[in-house]
Amino acid sequence: MAMQFYASPEQIMRDRSEYARKGIARGRSVVVLTYSGGVLFVAENPSTALHKVSEIYDRIGFAAVGRYPEFENLRAAGVRLADLRGYSYDRRDVNGRALANFYAQMLGAIFTEQSKPFEVELCVAQVGATPEQDELYRLTYDGSVQDEPGVVAMGGQAESISGGLRQRHSPDMALDVALRLAVEALGSVGGEGNAPRTLTATQLEVAILDRHRRGRAFRRLTDRALTDLLAAPEQPAAEGAAGEGASGEGAAGEGKDGAAKDGAAKDAAAKDAGATAPEATGSGAATDAPPADAGTAGDEDTGPDSTQSAETD
Repeated sequence: MAMQFYASPEQIMRDRSEYARKGIARGRSVVVLTYSGGVLFVAENPSTALHKVSEIYDRIGFAAVGRYPEFENLRAAGVRLADLRGYSYDRRDVNGRALANFYAQMLGAIFTEQSKPFEVELCVAQVGATPEQDELYRLTYDGSVQDEPGVVAMGGQAESISGGLRQRHSPDMALDVALRLAVEALGSVGGEGNAPRTLTATQLEVAILDRHRRGRAFRRLTDRALTDLLAAPEQPAAEGAAGEGASGEGAAGEGKDGAAKDGAAKDAAAKDAGATAPEATGSGAATDAPPADAGTAGDEDTGPDSTQSAETD
């Protein structure tokens, strides 16, 4: 009688874990992070039909890496649970923590009871009224759940990606800054010889949970909107040089105006000097001449005074 092959429970769990990790490592990475206006999802996914980022409920989003059929089944189950709870009770009773617990129970049961575990890793995100109320939950293939503050990176090289992200991430950053940071982190791994890659809009799947949007907060960013956000911002140095050029032009204009004013002042002074000389000559003639000539000299004095008054006005 042949002896049955025996494997310890520890060895079985170890083999299943290794199998699941290898399957997840073959998938492209996904980054989820918070920003000032909500929660940002960025996945390296050139497909426009098979989504790795999706909506679960009004203010809850879902992201996954691994085998698509397996995490798509999990996503559909989460949508059904959220719809049933929202219909039975209230839409406000549907929250990210309940969905994360639901997924943890499903993944844990599959990992321990079935011969093949799911090769998936999930993130459940909920946007709150303020950045402090945002929730990010990361779930692994064995049902383990973790509450991640601010940043979640999933995939084969998640540790390398999340290390740089956590150092540079800030919850009050703008959407375009957060998007460029996430894309840079995704492109920092996976190149030939660990060289960084440049990811374009056609290679990315991007979505957000908009904090300021009423009702359904989930929104995808595609085409022109995504391209504009990925565009590099204008360099401040160029703006400073333009401002200095404008200041130089203003200074040149002020110099020209000042020179014109100085010339006008010199002309007025010359006319005043010319008017003073005839006045002195007329006074001498009035001393030697009869009184009638003095009156004529007085008329001559009126002319320069009126001319000076006109120049002053």
